[in-house]
Amino acid sequence: MKSRENLVRLKQFQVNEKRRQLLQLDMMIAEFERMAVELEAQIVAEEKKAGITDINHFAYPTFAKAARLRRDNLRNSQSDLAQQRTMAESLLGEAEAELSKAEMLESRDSKIRDADMGGRSAMIG
Repeated sequence: MKSRENLVRLKQFQVNEKRRQLLQLDMMIAEFERMAVELEAQIVAEEKKAGITDINHFAYPTFAKAARLRRDNLRNSQSDLAQQRTMAESLLGEAEAELSKAEMLESRDSKIRDADMGGRSAMIG
């Protein structure tokens, strides 16, 4: 029955790993959001300083163009991470279900073992 205990430990490890991955994705999404907000503030400041808000204007600040591009890339990356997070959530759900099954099997096996041990000791004594 040792194999069931090992199976439970393996499934618990997998669940913990999936939770850690979810936490990492959440932290990355939040960091990208923070960076995008900072870039947005820099873009607004640069446009105010130049007095030009039209991106197609020939004198539009180069820094503002670069910051816009960086911000847009961050938003795209954020969207990709959100999709990864959705996938990771479903994988976590599956891993938790497998852990639950393994725990039930281990619990059932331990009850059977306890019943067998109780019956044997009664016969010996």
